Amino acid sequence: MSGYLKRLVSALGAYQLAQAVSMVLAVLLLPLYTHYLPPSAYGIVETLATAVIFVSIVVRLGIIESFLRFYFVDRDRARQDALARRAAWFLLISTTIAGVVLAVPAGPLSTLVLGRPPHTAPGVHPYVADYRVAVLGMWAFTNLELAYALLRVDERLRDYAIVSVSNVALTIVGSVVLVVAFRLRAEGLLIGNYGATTVVLVALWWRMRHRLWLTGDGVTGRLERWSTLLDFGLPTVPAEASVYALSVVDRQYLVHSRGLSAAGLYSLAVKLAGAIAFAVRAFQYAWPPLAYSIEDDVEAARLYALVTTYYVALTGWVVVALSLESRWVIRLLTTRASYFTAYRAVPWVSLGWAMYGLWVVFLVIAGRAKVTRRNFPAAIAGLAVNVILILLLVPHYGIAGAGVALCGAYLAMLAVMYVLVRRVFPIRFEWRRLTHLAVVAAGLTVAGDLLLPTAGAGGLVSRAAVVVALPLVLLATGFAHRAELAQTRELLARMRSYRVAGGGAR
Repeated sequence: MSGYLKRLVSALGAYQLAQAVSMVLAVLLLPLYTHYLPPSAYGIVETLATAVIFVSIVVRLGIIESFLRFYFVDRDRARQDALARRAAWFLLISTTIAGVVLAVPAGPLSTLVLGRPPHTAPGVHPYVADYRVAVLGMWAFTNLELAYALLRVDERLRDYAIVSVSNVALTIVGSVVLVVAFRLRAEGLLIGNYGATTVVLVALWWRMRHRLWLTGDGVTGRLERWSTLLDFGLPTVPAEASVYALSVVDRQYLVHSRGLSAAGLYSLAVKLAGAIAFAVRAFQYAWPPLAYSIEDDVEAARLYALVTTYYVALTGWVVVALSLESRWVIRLLTTRASYFTAYRAVPWVSLGWAMYGLWVVFLVIAGRAKVTRRNFPAAIAGLAVNVILILLLVPHYGIAGAGVALCGAYLAMLAVMYVLVRRVFPIRFEWRRLTHLAVVAAGLTVAGDLLLPTAGAGGLVSRAAVVVALPLVLLATGFAHRAELAQTRELLARMRSYRVAGGGAR
């Protein structure tokens, strides 16, 4: 069991490197971006970015998910390469067709997605250029996801880290030049982002040309058949699209009911929840290859339960920190007072991101049991709950209501998914410890927010003290197992011995 956990941690490190660099730079650049971009322009960028991912999920028809699932079924390298080629050609064709279909009616579609500013003449579509850049982004992003997946299944962690960090660096440089020097605002951010993605994609295609594009080895077999790939992949599309529709629906409702500025504030709250998104995305990339590679079902079930507990503990701690300190973080990182109210949504979108990681666990369970068709009922239930809660809460609570609706949707999805998969692949989750975590984290967050100051250095420090106290309260109330405590003491003893040895050597 410890060997699997070490592999997961190593993979998380590689996948987190680029995310860490991206998150740190994005945070450092927020004062710059918020100086040059009003909330409405930021709303344009983030609304289109969510649309790009949603369309990407649809046009790939589950091929990347099939690739990840079947890559380990046959260990023959030639067959694995044949599978990669099939997936790459499929995505190239499907994304190109989708890009043409979406780009031709750019005027009306851009207005449908982004709305129409007040006093705009009928027939005028002011966001066409931004929209067309996003269409390019859909094409490049989708194809790059498969190239990244090939690096992940081979556990080429160093190559993945180099490529992804290069993507981040190109994105930052291009965005800053276009926004600051050329004053392109939303269009500059979009070109910087998706232009870098396109460059990295072409470079990876060239690097992997012998595996993805050069044919002639004559390999055929079960793994290559379209029926095998689509039978597994297609049922995942409605579920995945429904899940991601949660991020589309809330922004679209905000855009059309409260304007692009409200969507921009909500998107800023999502951006500040990046500490959670950082962990969740790394987990989403690292977890499926490891989880599928474990052949013994009993061992897999034990690992799934343990990883779930550790994941909830880590992300729960970060959610508490973001919930209590969001007011100060936003004032530190934004230069326009019009952005300050974004803190209201931060606790809820942070919790929503954390719950999405639990959804990834259930997706792997369904994939392992080959019952991916059960994903859709859970996803559609969550989408229905999301729409109902948005209609009820947003008119009264604004962006905070949208965040609460997101959490309610994920809670419904997880409950339905658990009921649907528990018999096909039973897992004994550590319910006592999970409940313990939830009660302690929620109690400290609510108490801290109601009782502690909401401004000034005193409020900042006292709330930070509550965040630091969370793991101590968990330990004091019996959260950790004896074996975990023993391993922790052993690790601390080793660290002390190394420190003493280092001091003696000097």
